[in-house]
Amino acid sequence: MGVQRADVDKKITIGVCVMEKKVKCGCEVFSAPMRQILERLEAFGEFETIHFGDKVILEDPIECWPICDCLIAFYSSGYPLEKAEAYAALRKPFLVNELELQHLIHDRRKVYKRLEMFGIPVPRYALVNRELPYQELDYFVEEEDFVEVHGNRFWKPFVEKPINGDDHSIMIYYPSSAGGGMKELFRKVGNRSSEFHPEVRRVRREGSYIYEEFMPTGGTDVKVYTVGPEYAHAEARKSPVVDGVVMRNPDGKEVRYPVLLTPNEKQMAREVCLAFRQAVCGFDLLRSEGRSYVCDVNGWSFVKNSYKYYDDAACVLRNMFLDAKAPHLSAAIPPTLPWKVNKPVQLSEGLTRQGSGLGKFGQSEELRCVIVVMRHGDRTPKQKVKLKVTEERLLNLMLKYNGGRPRSETKLKSAVQLQDLLDATRMLVPRSRPDHESDSEAEDIEHAEKLRQVKAVLEEGGHFSGIYRKVQLKPLKWVKVARSNGEVEDEWPVEALMVLKYGGVLTHAGRKQAEELGRYFRNNMYPVEGTGLLRLHSTYRHDLKIYSSDEGRVQMSAAAFAKGLLDLEGQLTPILVSLVSKDSSMLDGLDNASSEMDEAKARLNDIIINGSKRSHINGSSEFPWMADGVGLPHNASELLPKLLKLTKKVTEQVRLLAKDKDENLTETSTYDVFLPYDQAKALGKTNIDVDRIAAGLPCGSEGFLLMYARWRKLERDLYNERKDRFDITQIPDVYDSCKYDLLHNAHLNLEGLDELFKVAQLLADGVIPNEYGINPKQKLKIGSKIARYLLGKILIDLQNTREEAIGVAELKSNQKQGVTITRTEKDDTDYHSKHVTKTDDMRRTSTTSEKSMDQDDDEDKETKYRLDPKYANVRTPERHVRTRLYFTSESHIHSLMNVLRYCNLDESLRGEESLVCHSALERLCKTKELDYMSYIVLRMFENTAVPLEDPKRFRIELTFSRGADLSPLEKSDSEAASLHQEHTLPIMGPERLQEVGAYLTLEKLEKMFRPFAMPAEDFPPPSIPAGFSGSFSKSSAVLERLVNLWPFHKHANPNGKQ
Repeated sequence: MGVQRADVDKKITIGVCVMEKKVKCGCEVFSAPMRQILERLEAFGEFETIHFGDKVILEDPIECWPICDCLIAFYSSGYPLEKAEAYAALRKPFLVNELELQHLIHDRRKVYKRLEMFGIPVPRYALVNRELPYQELDYFVEEEDFVEVHGNRFWKPFVEKPINGDDHSIMIYYPSSAGGGMKELFRKVGNRSSEFHPEVRRVRREGSYIYEEFMPTGGTDVKVYTVGPEYAHAEARKSPVVDGVVMRNPDGKEVRYPVLLTPNEKQMAREVCLAFRQAVCGFDLLRSEGRSYVCDVNGWSFVKNSYKYYDDAACVLRNMFLDAKAPHLSAAIPPTLPWKVNKPVQLSEGLTRQGSGLGKFGQSEELRCVIVVMRHGDRTPKQKVKLKVTEERLLNLMLKYNGGRPRSETKLKSAVQLQDLLDATRMLVPRSRPDHESDSEAEDIEHAEKLRQVKAVLEEGGHFSGIYRKVQLKPLKWVKVARSNGEVEDEWPVEALMVLKYGGVLTHAGRKQAEELGRYFRNNMYPVEGTGLLRLHSTYRHDLKIYSSDEGRVQMSAAAFAKGLLDLEGQLTPILVSLVSKDSSMLDGLDNASSEMDEAKARLNDIIINGSKRSHINGSSEFPWMADGVGLPHNASELLPKLLKLTKKVTEQVRLLAKDKDENLTETSTYDVFLPYDQAKALGKTNIDVDRIAAGLPCGSEGFLLMYARWRKLERDLYNERKDRFDITQIPDVYDSCKYDLLHNAHLNLEGLDELFKVAQLLADGVIPNEYGINPKQKLKIGSKIARYLLGKILIDLQNTREEAIGVAELKSNQKQGVTITRTEKDDTDYHSKHVTKTDDMRRTSTTSEKSMDQDDDEDKETKYRLDPKYANVRTPERHVRTRLYFTSESHIHSLMNVLRYCNLDESLRGEESLVCHSALERLCKTKELDYMSYIVLRMFENTAVPLEDPKRFRIELTFSRGADLSPLEKSDSEAASLHQEHTLPIMGPERLQEVGAYLTLEKLEKMFRPFAMPAEDFPPPSIPAGFSGSFSKSSAVLERLVNLWPFHKHANPNGKQ
């Protein structure tokens, strides 16, 4: 009996055989997480801990090492892993993390191979192995925007990782279309974790690397921590690829928040743990476009600053140790945990760059969703050059890039293609211009001038970066050419149409506008004192997605806005690639309404040129917006000759400037100081180029030659002298150029520009809105066609937000009524229950069941990050706001606005009132232009005091802004002068589209939108695998998912669900 009693009383010894630098915390023997967990284990009274120490590990033979029952040992720099393996073979302790496989973790090639062996998803990758630094490899090819490894091509952005897992210098290379450059990621130094290098475009060659596809994750990284194969804890942080600023709390700790894992991700955590036989293991998870990938395995890792995690880890490790060394002892967890309960420290509201908590609107209304559709910022005028080419060099270039097909057109956009075109053009441009020209030479001279313009555009910037130049070559004429054998004739192009599109680049002012507007939204569109959004976002209770059309200026506007909204730092390129998703099908193009728009323009031309009568539907006195061609000046036909005369006057002045300065300065070194103008670096600036302005040069990247070409083309296109005909479609372009030069080139003192601006504005204010429909019914028809996809997406955003909110409300209601109390208490007991390893068959059944649940119940397939309420020190973890930002062009802003205000004119909605109140309709009638950074905002609020089934539970608020305020261009006071100096116009504040006190329900908005919105079933099919879903979706599933949020290591139920 005495011997048996001694066996029972004997404590299990836990050896900690780890380098001191990895476990020490100041003067403490162990780091905070290690100490917290070991103290909890010892508090059970069943364990004692032995710390080996560096001297024993490094100097003593293994025979002299302390003998222990269970061993915690993991590799770090300088650690004798082979020696530890020999000790384990000698003493045979239970190993928490097996030692042999720890060798793999320090070679990224072996890590990926092991992950693939176990069927764990990894990013698409390829290996480049060099035996010597800078060794040339025949299977490795690098071009401007991609690398190719064994024929496997990786387009930028891509990631470059050293094969050595201990080398944390990881590079991300960005495409020239986004501005180019490279971001270097590294271990945190102070408050930095990455640096952007805009000038670096070539990959490293001094070693061996893994190249892998860049995975867009919405600017968030997820770190998963396992404690045994049945327990996983996940935390999210801001990804270093965004701006490289490490967010820290007042104690200097990096800010991370626990997030929920999907069932599929839980299975991945189990597989990682088993594949590497590391019970305590950390790994990096990427969530991208509905899929999850493991991109790194770190080995031994503990969560920091989470008392609940320390409790869990101690209980799970206790079960492991008892199973291995004392299975006769009971592993049941006592009702009260034996250690003193540590109360978690309340999360500080003073997080560095984060802000304080979010308040409520009123007593019972809370903001649930913010949807914004926004136009891009200030840009340079869009330009186009058309010329017919017969030169052999250019025709051969077309054949080179269209696969040798004589009747196929070619689009040149890449750096290599544009460089080839520039080389060819340089050979063709005449060295000098003739002093005089005869009629016979006029056509050749015009052709040479256009070639010179093409050359100037291609040379602009010094290198081809940024999305602002593209060339189309389309064959027009062919001849038959006999082959050498004389039997077959081939076609050969002899003439082609070259179309060069350029300009339309976001200016320094456009970037500044977008960034400042982002800050305004952060401070005003979300509750409380302006820090509520950052607080929500940092705690993963803000679901943000940003979408952009394919145009470079729109993408960069979105990135600049995101920088201001989220208080980010650094260059726009990494922000763009990390946070902005392109969706051209939703936010680009007018093809669906091209015939209707042509009809509107024809009618508009009839009204202006021929003075056709305008019809009124409901009488212009009470409803002035119902007239045909509303907004057009009555003397429009009389203004056109004046517009032409002033355009010619400005064009002549620019011609003289081009002749006097462009040609003369080209021959001197003075001009070289300012050229080439680096467009990529310009994207990172919000200030004007003072040196160019002081030198009397045009603002930005435009030289006098291109400025003259711009005005000369406007003059020619506006009026056809031979046909004696005005082209009213050129009025917006004339106005665009006036506005640009008045804001950015006022220092050139172009006489008559002010007057031209006023005349052009009068005409453009009537022409532009009427191009999208000459009357309300036509505006509605065109608007619904252009914005159909966008309207459908907005409805889905609102519906998903409602379902999520209802799910949370139902859960809270059930908890109050005691429905889930029994289950919750059982969860807490099961949470610390004895660890039981399930069979693989049971695991597969459980996983399949949960996958199908996730797959079926989620229409919104966007990647989500959800705060885990069990582990978060946040007062209101259930509070959640969804934000969707859609950046687009003028056409979509006009289209959406027209649907908003005229949707009640549809036959299916007869008798319904407009979504926009009468006073707002009057203001919109007088609002002719939706300028740069104009926007429409839909905010959805939930009234928690109203029953769930009541339509008034969810209220929609509609506001809009006209965008840039043009009044400084029309004034001459000190404020206007200051804005002129900065070349930037302020953005007008939001205006209500509803009467004060009006109550627009979500139900009513859905009813009014639905006839014009694309149904969800017509959306492009999502490329989402079975098994992934966000944590919230349809309301019934939301309730089930939230109720079933218990820890990873619980036993399976008979029905297969965890």
